[in-house]
Amino acid sequence: MSISVKNITKIYGEQKALNNVSFEIKEGEIVGFLGPNGAGKSTMMKIITGYLPQSNGQVRVNGLEMGEDALELKKQIGYLPEHNPLYLEMYVWEFLEFAAELTGVKNKKERIAEVIQLVGLGKEQNKLIESLSKGYRQRVGLAHAILHDPKVLILDEPTTGLDPNQIVEIRNLIREIGKDKTVMLSTHIM
Repeated sequence: MSISVKNITKIYGEQKALNNVSFEIKEGEIVGFLGPNGAGKSTMMKIITGYLPQSNGQVRVNGLEMGEDALELKKQIGYLPEHNPLYLEMYVWEFLEFAAELTGVKNKKERIAEVIQLVGLGKEQNKLIESLSKGYRQRVGLAHAILHDPKVLILDEPTTGLDPNQIVEIRNLIREIGKDKTVMLSTHIM
């Protein structure tokens, strides 16, 4: 089992963002998390990735429990948050090299080159991130999320703000990446 969520509840003050949610995602599946804005999709993804603690319930990824094995579990997850946090003043290659250093990626230069090719950033790799379109910034975020070769990929609204052509490109890219990984993505658009 890749992702197992059991009876997750999240309460912010008096507001219940999630109420006793349970589901399972098997290894190698690509699963869409569909719901309107404010439905709790991002909250659930933040809980699965360990960025936010749940009020109640249990999350397991690849057999590891978030509370007990949090550090090891986080190594197995790639995460692209809804608001893609990038260092806009860095060049694409420089940013990925920095991220690879932080996460302890082995054979950094080879892996960065491989990821750049996979996500279609070849022509953009020597550009400042701030000069990139939203679609290419999403590709940089996706490259960052898969750089350490995680088994599970969590993508929160990966196509928000993209034009129709960019949406198709990103979906095709996710499909390609999903051949080797478990992918969970959220959207509010059918």
